[in-house]
Amino acid sequence: MAALDRIPADIQCAQDYESLAQSFMDPAHYAYIAGGSGDDITSRANRSAFARWSICPRLLRDVRQGSTALTLAGLPLPHPILLAPVAYQALAHPRGELETARGAAVLQSPMIASTLSSHTLEEIAEQAGPLRWFQLYLQPQRDVTLDLVRRAEAAGYGAIVITLDASIQLPSRHALRAGFKMPADCIAANLRHYPQPAEPPAQAGESRIFQGVMRHAPLHADLEWLLAQTRLPVWLKGVLHPDDARSLQSLGISGLVVSNHGGRTLDGALSSLTMLPQVRAAVGADYPLLFDGGIRSGADIFKAIALGADAVLIGRLQLYALSVAGALGVAHLLRTLHEELEATMALAGCATLHDIRTTTLLRAD
Repeated sequence: MAALDRIPADIQCAQDYESLAQSFMDPAHYAYIAGGSGDDITSRANRSAFARWSICPRLLRDVRQGSTALTLAGLPLPHPILLAPVAYQALAHPRGELETARGAAVLQSPMIASTLSSHTLEEIAEQAGPLRWFQLYLQPQRDVTLDLVRRAEAAGYGAIVITLDASIQLPSRHALRAGFKMPADCIAANLRHYPQPAEPPAQAGESRIFQGVMRHAPLHADLEWLLAQTRLPVWLKGVLHPDDARSLQSLGISGLVVSNHGGRTLDGALSSLTMLPQVRAAVGADYPLLFDGGIRSGADIFKAIALGADAVLIGRLQLYALSVAGALGVAHLLRTLHEELEATMALAGCATLHDIRTTTLLRAD
C-alpha cells in the first residue's frame, strides 16, 4: 500500500505506527526492518529492559513552566529526540531519507543521515533543516573516508557520528525465512561512485571472518587519524562497556551513543538500557551521552534520561512512520513522542529534563 497523505485516525500513540506499518511495507522488508540479527534475542532485550524500571511520581510539583529544552554539546534543542542513522530507507518509502529529513526539520529534530542512505548526503541536506549530522562508516580506503567527511562538511552537516560496532551485519533468521533480499535498486547512494578496492584472494587456512570481513574493521589508530582530519564535532556510536567509554572519552570525542545497533550485530549482547547507567558513571555527569535502543514511547524516553542519557535516538519507529505517511508521518511521530514525554514529565512531577535526571527509578522485578 502506498504511503498516505494524512495521518490515519487509528494512530493513538507513537507505537501504533509499528503495527500499522505492516500494511504499508513489503512483508519481507518489514521483517528485515523489525528484526535484529540471529534469533532477535538482543532486539527483544532492548524492548523488555524498559519494563524492568518503574517511575515513582511526586506530588504538588509546579510544572506550569515546564520545558523539554536542552543544550546538547553546545547545541540548543527544543526537545531530546533525535533521528538515528538508519540505512536504506527506500525499503520503507520510495523517497526514503528525503521524506524523513523533511519531517525532522518541521519538529527541529536533528537527523543523522547514514553513510548507507538510499539518497546522497547532499540530496538529504537540501531537504533537511539546519540540525543535521552525518553518520560515518570508516571505509577500507582512507581517501574515500576523507572524501565523505569533506562532503559532509561542505553540505553543512553539524557533526560526524562514527559507528564502531557494526563491522558484521546480518539479517535476522526471521527476515531470511521471510525471503528478504536487498533489492537490486536499493544501493548506498553515497558510495556509488567510489571505486571498490580489490580484495586479496583468501589464503589457505584463513578465516572468512577474521582475515576476511574484519580486515577493515575500525582500530584505535583510525579514530586518531579521523579526529585530525576534521574540525566538526565527532561522536562515537556503539558503546556498551564502561571501559570503552572512558577510553574513547580520553581521545577528545565530543560525545558517545550507548547502543547495540538495535540488536542488529551481536545477538546476545546486553540491552542498551542495562548498560546506560554504567556508561554514565564511567564518563561523569556532564559528558554528552545519547541513548539508542528500543524507544517506543515518551515514557521510554523519560526512563532513558533518568538512567543517564542527555537525549535519545529513534530508529525503527521513524521507518514505520515513514512507510505510513512519509514526511507527515515522521513529523507526527516526533510530535507524538514529544507530547508523550511532556505528559510523563508532568505526571511524574518533573518540569525539566534536569528534574528527570535527578529522578530515581525503581526496579519493577
